[in-house]
Parts: sequence; C-alpha cells; structure tokens
Amino acid sequence: MLTKRKPRLAVWKFASCDGCQLSLLDCEDELLAVVGAVEIAYFLEASRATMDGPYDLSLVEGSITTPEDVERIREVRAQSDYLITIGACATAGGIQALRNYADVEEYVATVYASPQYISTLAKSTPISEHIFVDFELHGCPINKRQLLEVINAFLNRRKPNVPTYSVCMECKMRETSCVMVAKGIPCLGPVTQAGCGAICPAYNRGCYGCFGPMETPNADALGHWWIDQLEVESDNLIRALRTFNAYAEPFRRESEKHEPVEGEKKHEPIKG
Repeated sequence: MLTKRKPRLAVWKFASCDGCQLSLLDCEDELLAVVGAVEIAYFLEASRATMDGPYDLSLVEGSITTPEDVERIREVRAQSDYLITIGACATAGGIQALRNYADVEEYVATVYASPQYISTLAKSTPISEHIFVDFELHGCPINKRQLLEVINAFLNRRKPNVPTYSVCMECKMRETSCVMVAKGIPCLGPVTQAGCGAICPAYNRGCYGCFGPMETPNADALGHWWIDQLEVESDNLIRALRTFNAYAEPFRRESEKHEPVEGEKKHEPIKG
C-alpha cells in the first residue's frame, strides 16, 4: 500500500535580516506540529540538509535587490505550487527600499572599498513585482501566530484568516485610548494593518507602521491631519512613512506627495 507523502515546505531568503524566518523557529511547541504536518525540504536557517523541488509551499523572506535575485525568484516560483511572501522586505521592499529615493551608486561608493565589484539594482522591490504571489503576510517581523495560520490555511486549501483592519481596532480591543486624539502624538495606526497587538500606543507611542498599509488606508487624510492638526512638518511625515514599508504603494504615494517641489514653499501647518 502506497503511503501518501507529506507536503514539502521550502523557506527562502533574499535581501533581509532573517527576522521573519526566526519567527517560524520561535514557534517552539507549535513548530513540532508544523514539522509533523509537513516535510521541511529546504530551510537553510534551520538545517543544511536540503531536497530538490518541486515544493508544495514556499515561504519567501526578503526583497529583490540584485540581477541574480530576479533569476532566482523566478526559479523558486517555477518549483512552488504555492508561494507566500513573509515580512516587510518581501511584501514592500523593506528598510533597504530607502535606496529607491537616493543615488545607489553614491551609497555603494561610500560603503564599499571596491565598489566596482558590486552588482546591484537601482531599486529594492517586493517579490510581487517580479512573480505571481499567492499570499502576502505583512510585518517587521511577522506575527508568528499569523504565520502558523497561513501555513495551516494553505495546507488545508482554505483562505487564511488574517485581519486586514487597522491597528486602531487593536487599540480598541485592549482598551487603549487613542494617543493621537487624546495626546496629540503622531501615529500611523489608522493606516497600518493590525498584527502587532498595538504595542506602541499601549506605551504612549505612536504606531510606526511595522505591518504596512491596511486593506483600504486613507493615507491622504492622515497626512493632512498630521500636518494641519498636529503641526508635523512635511519632512517628519515623509520620514515616518519611509521606514520598514517605505515602498508599499499607499505609503510611497503619500510620502512622495509631500516632497518639496523645487521653487515652491513646503506645506507648513495651518495655525489656529
């Protein structure tokens, strides 16, 4: 009698800090259940032992930053039945996408003693700009419980149950007063996807947007509130939007809108 093989899971790294892969290893007891349900065929963060594809499910961490990355992600896609990107780097270009607003050649010349040996793309881009992605799991780093939910969902051929509402909902659920309304603290919570448990507002700090834009963010309204009501300067609004998810489309569009145009005055806060 033939024994049905376990689904093969592969975990891939591109330009990233490894934090999202570590979230999987941090699952501890739950990881044993994952190992029991799948065959980990490729996961260099956990083991040097590897198996050739095809793979039933691939988890991809990191952004595309070199010509070699472009070719390799296409190969990964070709070997994977389902492919899920995990973390801000893979879904939005990551913190390294700040290079997209600067002169990359100048960066390379400043950092490396022999820049002529460096081969890099002008931009750091999310995986979805190069291949089809079945699901994007946001976060910097990702929420390990959400990761387990996504793995479980794809193994059982169902839609992942991951919230798409904003961090504001998490503040309400933990009975945290709005730091922006009550205390005038700039916060990205209204446009950021839930997943962190609203940690920063609970400690009287504004949300930093670690989980990227929510499903339907109104970044334009938030930008005007920051500038007109909280008297935040345009430079500081741009800086807030350009962190872990700088190249996520809603954050990118709103930050570019507030860039000073040569010869024009900056949008200053409305007084009174």
